[in-house]
Amino acid sequence: MNTIQHWIDGSAVPGTDTAAVFDPATGQEQARVVLGGPDVVNTAFVAAERAFESWSESSLSQRTQVMFAFRQLLVEHEEELGRIISAEHGKTVADARGEITRGREVVEFACGLGDVLKGSFSDQVSRDVDVHNFRQPLGVVAGITPFNFPAMVPLWMHPIAIATGNTFILKPSERDPSAANFVAELYRRAGLPDGVFNVVHGGKDAVDAILAHPGIAAVSFVGSTPIAKYVHEQATSHGKRVQALGGAKNHAVVLPDADLEFAANHITAGAYGSAGERCMAVSVAVAVGDAADGLVEVLARKAREVKVGPGHVPGVEMGPLITKVAQERVENAVGIAATQGATVVVDGRGLKVEGHEDGFFTGPSLLDHVTAKMDAYRDELFGPVLAIVRVDTLDEAIAVINANPYGNGTALFTASGEAARRFQRKVEVGMIGVNVPVPVPMSYYSFGGWKDSLIGDSPIHGPEGIRFYTRPKVVTTRWPQPAQQVSAGFNFPTSS
Repeated sequence: MNTIQHWIDGSAVPGTDTAAVFDPATGQEQARVVLGGPDVVNTAFVAAERAFESWSESSLSQRTQVMFAFRQLLVEHEEELGRIISAEHGKTVADARGEITRGREVVEFACGLGDVLKGSFSDQVSRDVDVHNFRQPLGVVAGITPFNFPAMVPLWMHPIAIATGNTFILKPSERDPSAANFVAELYRRAGLPDGVFNVVHGGKDAVDAILAHPGIAAVSFVGSTPIAKYVHEQATSHGKRVQALGGAKNHAVVLPDADLEFAANHITAGAYGSAGERCMAVSVAVAVGDAADGLVEVLARKAREVKVGPGHVPGVEMGPLITKVAQERVENAVGIAATQGATVVVDGRGLKVEGHEDGFFTGPSLLDHVTAKMDAYRDELFGPVLAIVRVDTLDEAIAVINANPYGNGTALFTASGEAARRFQRKVEVGMIGVNVPVPVPMSYYSFGGWKDSLIGDSPIHGPEGIRFYTRPKVVTTRWPQPAQQVSAGFNFPTSS
């Protein structure tokens, strides 16, 4: 059986403790992954710190050349990496290729950092005095990433960190760890020096070691809100910069003037794609007024049409959940919703896929007449369950969203420009789509929600990513003529 090892200083590093990696489509163990703790984290830090000495002094051209080469290797190996992700996560290969593409966009943004990193210069701010500024890397930084996007979310972090001159330690999810090692090998082939990118596998011991390590300057995290709060608290208490992105409960509002077929198509994909295991998944459809009955009818039909099966099979639209525990949690949530008064319009529980009866499959579920007091609304289920909440007006829909503790993403389906403008100005959410169900911004914008979806104030990638992984210097200079006498004052200096 294959054992997935750490990647430190340009080569695989073994370990003694291991955990199982499952194939979600069969329910069978397919590999083992080593689990590291403080010693392995420190070994990775030492390698990264040593590499930082030269990498931070490398030219911007050298760094972007590596990024261009790395980007091309991601293109050439997209299918292979997609199948690796599908085999360990369960999502379809097409969906996996999609996440690689969205991650690659951040690499492309990193290829253009020469323009983004340009400082500014002010001539003659005082007599014979000029001022300019520039940004420098922090040092050794780390990323702690979730299972649901084993390629994309790390790619939102390390290309920008590395291109700005930092060195990086990645702690991926131990549930689907192979993508991280594959990316490490692509970096090596792209010419990245040893020690600049390292992978440490493990669980809470590895996370806590990263958060407490005195030499790691910054930590990026994506995961659930309780863990995001823990990461933010622990890392900041040890003097680190922190990006901590948490959970979500994303609403899609449908107005009576919307094209219901169009809206239902996109909401179905947004709710059930990747088996709902996305922090930007549509988990609540808010049906306004007369839109409700027609929307539920179309959504029910489309939910029943979703093709569920192993992710590598052509034509499959939704694969299994990541673990047996996740499958049981989601199916229990549907049962609890029914006892609390929701109408189970489509019941995905108990689905068996022929030839994969032990896989972690559950079908799409659609719940109607859900209220804000029900568990199915309050909890982030992270599975293929779509809840319908009925309201009378757009203002009521906005109030429902704003009362929710999360503020990651939301969408509005409408033909009214006035309604769309009112919605995007009034709703308390960080990322908004108008007739777009999953409004993940492009790489040259930053990703981050409001409220409990973002702990602290540091979104990820884009301009905010540049600021997070660098710190500014402002330089004030005077070059007097050799014979010039310039008197010095004892008062606070001014620009006179």
